[in-house]
Amino acid sequence: MADNDAVAGQNEASDRMSYLELRNNQLAEAIKRVESERHYMEAEILRLQREVKRLKTELDRLRYPPLVVGTVRDMLTDGRLVVKSSTGPDFVVNSAETVEHEKLSVGSRVALNKQTLAVMGVLPASLDPLVTASEIVSRPSVTYEDIGGLVDQIREIRESVEYPLLRSELYRKVGVDPPKGVLLIGPPGTGKTMIAKSVAHHTHATFVRLVGSELVQKYIGEGARLVRELFQLAREKAPTIIFIDEIDSIGAKRLEVATSGDREVQRTLMQLLAEMDGFEPLSNVKIIAATNRPDILDEALLRPGRFDRIVEIPVPNFAGRVEIFKIHSRGMSLKEPVDFETLASRCDGTTGADIKSICTEAGMWAIREERDVVTMVDFERAIEKVVGEEELSKESLGMFA
Repeated sequence: MADNDAVAGQNEASDRMSYLELRNNQLAEAIKRVESERHYMEAEILRLQREVKRLKTELDRLRYPPLVVGTVRDMLTDGRLVVKSSTGPDFVVNSAETVEHEKLSVGSRVALNKQTLAVMGVLPASLDPLVTASEIVSRPSVTYEDIGGLVDQIREIRESVEYPLLRSELYRKVGVDPPKGVLLIGPPGTGKTMIAKSVAHHTHATFVRLVGSELVQKYIGEGARLVRELFQLAREKAPTIIFIDEIDSIGAKRLEVATSGDREVQRTLMQLLAEMDGFEPLSNVKIIAATNRPDILDEALLRPGRFDRIVEIPVPNFAGRVEIFKIHSRGMSLKEPVDFETLASRCDGTTGADIKSICTEAGMWAIREERDVVTMVDFERAIEKVVGEEELSKESLGMFA
């Protein structure tokens, strides 16, 4: 009996130990779970605190009073600045301690406190979007080999624009100053714009292109400001080539009797003259301009020192037309050898643009007849159509003249 009680006691003790171990394990797991949740909550509290701090910073930034844009007119010896606010007259103000005085100079754009007008920071120079968008980022694919019949003209332009940028030491050794600008004159379609593109391709310089009419603005002084910012951009990104197409739209002769619009165009012209031959040198900035109306250009624009070379781009002669035909047809699928000399002889008086149109029209004849090759007959049909349309257009203009 005593043995049985002892065995029962041992079993009961063993069961109690097992229960205690199980309970201990359960409590340990609960403690681990609570610890994990505590770490998670602590990390969440830190994240929320950072988010609250960020939101407070953003709220303070949004509550910060707006700044006024101004321009530094003068820098006084006592450290104060004379600034012109965009909202009023000139003011003598102090600058904040956080402002880097090394970046301050006369003409700098600065941000002013709205209440005290103190200088709070230096702003980058502002350029008109029209000027910044005129920069050609990708180089044109046109090369000198794509231009036919203008060997002498290309040589003159390379001597005036390309060599001073790529081989400036030659001019220093000889002791002459390279030309500042080149004016291309000639009828429409003779290749003036193509020449400018080819120069940009071979020089690896920054190429800025503007049409002259884009510099004509509505408000007084806006056109002159665009010209000033255009040359500022060119100097910052030198070596630079500025190409102004249809320059006759702003470079016409100045008249004594003129409207307010004419006077604004003349202000733009005078700013262009000052930039081309002013006090600031244009050593690594070259100017190419094109026009088909040189007879109406102002004499001050044509004098040496501004456009030192005036290159005439004529209508191609017979040899030039043959070369242009070969250039524009070298990528075409020709069924048989085409007699380009015969074609050139039938296109007397046509320009390079006309010949390109003839080659395109010859290809259209082949497409129209569902052929993948172009024949001599297609070129002859194209000449009859293009040249005939030009003659008809000239006759129509003569009737309304």
